[in-house]
Amino acid sequence: MIFRSAIAFLTGFACFLPATAGGDVATTEKNKAVARRVFDEIFNQKRLAAANEIYAPDFVNHGLTRQISLAEDQAWARSEVTAFPDVKINVESMVAEGDFVTVLWTFRGTHSAWGYAGLPPTGTRITMRGITMWRIVNGKIRDEWSAFNEMNGYMQVFSHLQWLLLGAFIAAVFVVWQSGRWFERRRLRRLSAT
Repeated sequence: MIFRSAIAFLTGFACFLPATAGGDVATTEKNKAVARRVFDEIFNQKRLAAANEIYAPDFVNHGLTRQISLAEDQAWARSEVTAFPDVKINVESMVAEGDFVTVLWTFRGTHSAWGYAGLPPTGTRITMRGITMWRIVNGKIRDEWSAFNEMNGYMQVFSHLQWLLLGAFIAAVFVVWQSGRWFERRRLRRLSAT
């Protein structure tokens, strides 16, 4: 009788245990470690080849308007690392449940090389914040959903560029003005010589 009561008690108590008990906690922690590798290794350490270990071959980035393949996704990562050689992405917060890991991150880097929207290097220091959710299966990232205000990054670069463009415009106006003066002096010399 006591044995049956103990089993009934333990069986009833088991329904209050979290769903991530046992091996699932280990899987969740492994998935978080995989997600952290994207930032630590690919971006911060510039080990782009680590993507082969981190992403599944059939990976899909579910973009806002279309699906993005692994090749396209990694080409974008290479262009970011190229354009911002000092890039550091900090993980601000990470939440995991089942196969899903969601990360709040902050991107900081100096636009000191070609590759950001085809722009020449501007020396602009950029800071962006975003959130990424990955589905990780068998230790590999299979799906991604990201949201960040990329336009904010472009605006930071363009606000820096506006002074360069203004300076170039003023220089061009000065050159045109000086050329006009030179042609006018030349014309006056010809008239006075006749």
